[in-house]
Amino acid sequence: MFGNYLIGLREGLEASLVVCILIAYLVKTDRKDKLPPVWFGVGAAVVLSMAFGAVLQFGSSQLTFEAQEALGGSLSIISVGLVTWMVFWMRRTARHLKTELHGKLDAALAMGTTALVVTSFLAVGREGLETALFIWSAVQATDDGWNPLVGAALGLLTSVVLGWLFYRGALKINLAKFFTWTGAMLVVVAAGVLAYGVHDLQEAGWLPGLHSTAFDISSTIPKDSWYGTLLKGVFNFQPDPTVLQLVVWLLYLVPTLAVFFNVIGGGSKSRPTQPVTAKPAA
Repeated sequence: MFGNYLIGLREGLEASLVVCILIAYLVKTDRKDKLPPVWFGVGAAVVLSMAFGAVLQFGSSQLTFEAQEALGGSLSIISVGLVTWMVFWMRRTARHLKTELHGKLDAALAMGTTALVVTSFLAVGREGLETALFIWSAVQATDDGWNPLVGAALGLLTSVVLGWLFYRGALKINLAKFFTWTGAMLVVVAAGVLAYGVHDLQEAGWLPGLHSTAFDISSTIPKDSWYGTLLKGVFNFQPDPTVLQLVVWLLYLVPTLAVFFNVIGGGSKSRPTQPVTAKPAA
């Protein structure tokens, strides 16, 4: 559940901050009459993301076992790629996210109401689609009933509360540090999702080595034990991975974390960060 909570919190807070910045900018510039189109775009993005998640869940259930495994494995790998890109992108842009959004909003205001709807829809929709895909992949990986969805929902709810507090000026957030540590933890979660996706493709017959087990510690860490369930829910841990799963997990996790922290170390020396806060809304 914690892994999915982290996904919901991280992705949801990004979307909440985007909405917060857009709304606060319109309020501060006395253009409250432009709020309805922005909220309409945000609402449309949320509906699209929920519909996308529903299509993934219910559409895949109509497929054969091999097709389900192939689809699940392929989408898991795609979601890991998207989340990895998002982690690095957000780490680079956290410092000037507000300026970038203000520029896009000014351009949309000049173009009219439709442009406002499209701007807010795209700003939130991208995060929503990424969140829906990654949560779906993580839920498939953990195979733990409703618990992953509950964790993701709690994470999203927490992100909404934090976004509201940020908007009201009641909360100071050092975005650079927040996205650094949640990004690193998300890379670990993504590594597990990637390994699960590889296993799906092996079961679908797309990749070899399904019966080549790297190790088996199921007797020490049973899958149905509370600690086995905890490890699987947080890290997508599998006590009996195939050789290919283990190789892919290591090839993704070690270099990605090394590059991630190297980028952070290189950037932090030349560009120190300050806690980000927002002025109280009018």
